[in-house]
Amino acid sequence: MTDNRLAGATSPYLLQHKDNPVAWRQWGPEALAEAREAGKPILLSVGYAACHWCHVMAHESFEDDEVAAVMNELFVSIKVDREERPDIDQIYMSALHALGEQGGWPLTMFLTSDAEPFWGGTYFPKTARWGRPGFIDVLHAVATAYRSDRERIEQNRAGLMARLRQMPRDIGARNAIVSGAIVAAAGSRLGSLLDPVHGGLRGAPKFPQAPVMELLWRAGLRSDLGLRDEVLKALREMSNGGIYDHLGGGLSRYSVDERWLVPHFEKMLYDNAQYLRHLSLAIAAATDAETVDLFRRRLDETVAWLLRDMRNGDAFASSLDADSEGVEGKYYVWQADEVVDILGPDDATLFNRTYDISNGGNFEGANIPNRLAGDDDIIGDVSEEDLKVWRDRLLAVRSERVPPERDDKVLADWNGHMISALAEAALLVSRESWRDVAVDAWHFIEREMDGSQGLAHAWRDARATRPAFATDHAALMRAALSLAETAKDSEEAEAWVSRAMDHAERLEAGYAHENGGYCLTSSAASDVIVRPYSPLDEAVPNANAVAAEALLRLWTISGRPIFRSRAEATFNAFAGEIAENVFGTAGLLSALDTRDNAVLALIVTADGQRPTTFDAALSGLADPALVTFLARDGADYPAEDPRHGKIAQAGRPTLYLCREGACAAPLTDPSAIAEALAGLRSRD
Repeated sequence: MTDNRLAGATSPYLLQHKDNPVAWRQWGPEALAEAREAGKPILLSVGYAACHWCHVMAHESFEDDEVAAVMNELFVSIKVDREERPDIDQIYMSALHALGEQGGWPLTMFLTSDAEPFWGGTYFPKTARWGRPGFIDVLHAVATAYRSDRERIEQNRAGLMARLRQMPRDIGARNAIVSGAIVAAAGSRLGSLLDPVHGGLRGAPKFPQAPVMELLWRAGLRSDLGLRDEVLKALREMSNGGIYDHLGGGLSRYSVDERWLVPHFEKMLYDNAQYLRHLSLAIAAATDAETVDLFRRRLDETVAWLLRDMRNGDAFASSLDADSEGVEGKYYVWQADEVVDILGPDDATLFNRTYDISNGGNFEGANIPNRLAGDDDIIGDVSEEDLKVWRDRLLAVRSERVPPERDDKVLADWNGHMISALAEAALLVSRESWRDVAVDAWHFIEREMDGSQGLAHAWRDARATRPAFATDHAALMRAALSLAETAKDSEEAEAWVSRAMDHAERLEAGYAHENGGYCLTSSAASDVIVRPYSPLDEAVPNANAVAAEALLRLWTISGRPIFRSRAEATFNAFAGEIAENVFGTAGLLSALDTRDNAVLALIVTADGQRPTTFDAALSGLADPALVTFLARDGADYPAEDPRHGKIAQAGRPTLYLCREGACAAPLTDPSAIAEALAGLRSRD
C-alpha cells in the first residue's frame, strides 16, 4: 500500500492528490528529515487547485502506477499548495528563474536532501512530446546525476543558493528614486507597452495586470498622458470579453488570446477583488453614461457572483477551477441550439447575435458568450433588461451542469483585498449591505484565524494554517483602513484605525528586514532555506507595496512619523530594483505616488455621524492617494495629529483638506473641493 500522507491535509489541492499512488508528503520538518535520513533527493511539486496544467500532469503522471513507482523509489516527493505556502513557491520559482526558465505551474523542482534546489522545470508529459522530455526519463536522469555526478549537482546547488541569498539591487539610483518624478516616467514607459486596439498590455496571453493598471491610473492623474483613458479601455474590453462570465459574473484569470475572448477559465478571488476596485475608480471617473452603465452592471454582477458562489462562512473561498468533468471551460460554453431550446427561436436569435453565439462557434466548436462587437449587433428594441432576463434563464440551466471544483480555503490576504474592494464599492454606489459583508468577513478572520497563537494564513474546516505571512498583515492593515475610511461614525472609524495599527506593529515585529521593508516569511519560520525578501508584484501587489501604502495612509490620518519612516525605509531598501524594473515594482510605485500626493480629506461633524454631503464629490475625484476620515467635533487628538482642533463650522458638516501638516481653509460646499485640493498640492 502506498504511503501517501496527504489525507490529513487542509488544502483542497493536496487533497486532490491523496489517492495518488505517489508517496506524497506535505512540506515540513518530518518530510525534510526523511529525505536527509534516506539520502534521497526531493521532488517538489507545487501547484494550486484551479490550475489546469496541474490537473493534466496529475492525470498523466501522478495517477499512473508506473510513474509513481519511479518517484517512490528514487525520491522523497513533496506536494505543496502555492496558495497555502507562497513562501515555498516563491523560493523555488526564483530558483527556476535563475536556471533561465520562464516559470509557471505546476512547478517541478529537484532538491538536495537539505531542500536546496539544483534543477527543475514546470509541466512534464509522461512521455516525450511537444519538444519536452518525458517525465520518467527526467526522473531517471536526475536521480542518476544525483548519485554519480555530484560535482555538477553541487555546482548547480551552490549557484542557485547564491542567487536565492542575493539581496535586491541596492541603492544606486536611490536619490532619484525617492522623487515622485519616477511615477510619471514609469507611466510613460509602461504606456508604450499598451495595446491600442484591445487595451491592456500588447500580446497574448493577456492578464489583467492589476498592479500595472493601478500605476497607469495614478500616472494619468498626475500628467496629461491619456493613461486613464487607456485603463478605461482595458476595463471596457475585459468587461465585454469572454474573460468575463456574462451569465454568472466574475473575471477569469487571463485570456489566452490578445482580444480577451478565450479565457483560462479559473476564477480567482484576488483577481476579482482588484477588478471590483478598478471598476469603482472607473465608475467615478467615466464621463459618458454608456461606460458608467457598463461598469456599474459589471460591479453588481460580480458582487452577486461573489455572494452566490464564493462565500465560506462569512469569509470568501479562494478560487473556482477551470475544468469540469475533466474538460477546461465545459461548464461555461454553449452551442447555439442549446440557447434556442431554452429561450425559444425569436429570443435566441437576438441573444445569440448579441453574445457572439453561432453554429460554428468561437472556441473549439462551442461558444464563449461575449460582447466584444459592442452594441451594434443588438437588434431592434432589445434592452439590457431583456438581456438580463435571458441571461438569468440560461444561468439557471447552467447551474444544473456539473460545476467546477471550488477551493474553499479562506486566505487572510486575499480576503483582505476583497474586504477593501467591497468597502470602497459600497460607499461609491450606496450599497451598505456590501460593506456589511466586508465587515462580516473581517470578523470571521478575527474570530477563526487570529488569537493567542497569532494570525493564520489559511483556514478550512475549522483548521488553521500558521504562521501568517507579511502579505496577510499588510492586506488586513489595508482592509482595516478601507473600513475606517468608509465608516458610518467616528467611533467606528477610530476602532478600525486601531486594528490597522495593530497589524502594522505585528508586521514590524515579525517580518521587518534590517535593510528596510519586510520578508514574506515570519522570523519564527523554521522550515525554509531562505526568507523571501522581494519588492516584485505577482498578480497582486507585493507585500512591501501593500504595507507601504497602508503605512502612508496611517501616517496621513494620524500624523505619526514612525509610519512614514517605515514606508520610506521600504522605498530605500528596494530603490535599485524600482529603477531597473518599473513593471515588476508597479505596486511600490503606486505607494510612492501616495507618499507624494496623499491628502487627508477630514470630515468633521457635530455628532460624529457620517454625512453624505461630500461623498459624491470625493469619490468623483477617483484619486487613490486621497485618504478620507470622519471625526467628531471636539474629539481629543494630540497636537501633532492633523485632526487636532478641527471643528464643524456653525455645526454643519465640514471638510478639511490637509497635507503634511498644512490644511486648506475649511469647506462646507462640496463643489469647492477640487479647486481646494489642487491649490493644496500646488504648494509643494
